[in-house]
Amino acid sequence: MKSNLVIEARDVVKTFGEIRAVDGISFEVKAGEIFAFLGPNGAGKSTTISMLTTMLRPTAGKLMLNRHDVTKEQASARKSFGIVFQDPALEEELSAYENMVIHAVLYRVPKKEQLPRIQTLLELVDLWGRKDSMVKTYSGGMRRRLEIARGLLHHPKILFLDEPTLGLDTQTRNLLWDYVQKLRDTEGMTIFFTTHYLDEAEEVADRIAIIDHGKIVATGTTKQLAKQTGTKTLEEAYLELTGRTVRDETSMSNNGLNVRTAARNRRLS
Repeated sequence: MKSNLVIEARDVVKTFGEIRAVDGISFEVKAGEIFAFLGPNGAGKSTTISMLTTMLRPTAGKLMLNRHDVTKEQASARKSFGIVFQDPALEEELSAYENMVIHAVLYRVPKKEQLPRIQTLLELVDLWGRKDSMVKTYSGGMRRRLEIARGLLHHPKILFLDEPTLGLDTQTRNLLWDYVQKLRDTEGMTIFFTTHYLDEAEEVADRIAIIDHGKIVATGTTKQLAKQTGTKTLEEAYLELTGRTVRDETSMSNNGLNVRTAARNRRLS
C-alpha cells in the first residue's frame, strides 16, 4: 500500500445469495482527501461502507484501511475511523454528554482525556450548552452534529459519513459541511461520504467515485467526470453515467435492510 493512501479497495466483491451487491470494485483514497462515493439507491454504497467499517466481510477481494487489512486486522482498523450512520444511532433517553461518555468507554479513551475531548468536540458542533439535554429533545440537525462529534471522539484518521445530511434543511446542511471541511483542514482527516445531494459533492469533494449496479463506473474530479461524459456539471455527468430512469429496488430491499440493521446495532469495540 502506498504511503499516502488511507483507503484501498482491490477487486472487492460482496454477494447476498445470488445477488452481487458489490461486483469487483477497486478505488483508492489519499490521506486528507474529501472523497464522495455516489450512486443510485441499491447501487452498493452502504454495502461498501459496511465492509470498509468491518460490519460486513467481503466475499472476495482486499480492503485496506490506514494500512490495516480490514478482514484480518479488524480491531486495528476500527481504531482508525469514526462513522456517522445513515440511520440515527444515538441513545435518545440519555443526554448528549452521556452518549459521548459511552462512546469514549467503548473506544477505550483514557479516563483523564474524556472530559477535555468531549468538551472540545461539543463546543466544535455548538452543543456544549445543551450537553445535559436528553437527545430525544434535539432537532434532526442537532442529532447529526452530535453524531459527528461522537464519531471524532477517539481521534480517527478517517471519518465515514453515510448520507449525513439526509432530511436536513439547507442552513444545517451548510453548517455541517463547514464543520467537516474545518476538520479536514485542521486535523488532516480523511473524509469518505455518500450523499444524494449532488450539489454537496460538487461543492466539497476533492474526488468522486460513482458506483452503479455494484460496479465503479467513473472516478475523478467534477471537471474530469464532466469532460469524460461531455457535460458541464456533476449532476449532468452523474445522469449520463447512471441513467435517468427510476430504479426498481425490490430485489435489493431485504439485503439493504440487513446492511442498515447491522450498521445500527453493531458495537465497534
